[in-house]
Amino acid sequence: MGAPQASQGPPSRTGPPQHRCGEGPSAAAVRKQEQEERKRSFLRMVSHELRTPLNSIIGFSEIIACELYGKINEPKYREHAEIVRDSGLKLLKLVNQIMEIARLESGAADMDIRPEPLRPAVDEAIAGFAADVAGRKLRFSVEADPHLPPVMADSRALRTILTNLLQNAVTFSPEGGEISVRLVPHEASVWIEIKDEGDGCAPEQLARLMRPFEQGEAPLTRRSEGAGLGLPIVRLLCQAMEGALRLQCSPGQGLLARVRLPAGRPVNGQGAGHAA
Repeated sequence: MGAPQASQGPPSRTGPPQHRCGEGPSAAAVRKQEQEERKRSFLRMVSHELRTPLNSIIGFSEIIACELYGKINEPKYREHAEIVRDSGLKLLKLVNQIMEIARLESGAADMDIRPEPLRPAVDEAIAGFAADVAGRKLRFSVEADPHLPPVMADSRALRTILTNLLQNAVTFSPEGGEISVRLVPHEASVWIEIKDEGDGCAPEQLARLMRPFEQGEAPLTRRSEGAGLGLPIVRLLCQAMEGALRLQCSPGQGLLARVRLPAGRPVNGQGAGHAA
């Protein structure tokens, strides 16, 4: 008797090698994980090596711009030193964002989760944009539930989320525009909603805005000088604190960013917010 025939015929000599059940996908997953770890290690290394010379560039250019060691007779030198300092600060901000992305994606971010009063954090973040508000005649409106509970969050991460979302709204708001902030408790969560009156973008662009280094081609992103890391950092920080980020947008209607964070219990009577 001849050998029994396989039901699917002989394997193709030109096809991929055959694996036992479970081996192929597992090996592919391991390779992908190794590639991601190498990428994160590379970003951490490059970011670290950039920060040392950047600190020197920023520091010495600041000394020159402030004429710490004596007057500079030619004003252009001082102006150029200020340009060098400001450019260094922008690059340092980018480096810090890259390091933050690498930490969050690797799960190495150090979080101190505790009840955080939300309204004071929002007011503090808004105060940081006083110069933008005055220069471009922007307006902030804040609507908060009078019995707003605190959120379970890391203090620094919460302020980074608020600052990044407000910065995005300020950047793309027209002169004289209004940026609205709503703080809404719902069941076991608190929603932070920030909306601007900018040009907005097509809904299909929103997924790209959530990915690092992919700004898309919408007006919302073309005007920004950044590397498109603000919203991805917000998304990763929300996930690290068991929350979520949702974006809603359409052309000509601005961008609505909605952050959900777990609600916490008031601490020493500090949980309730005050009416806007």
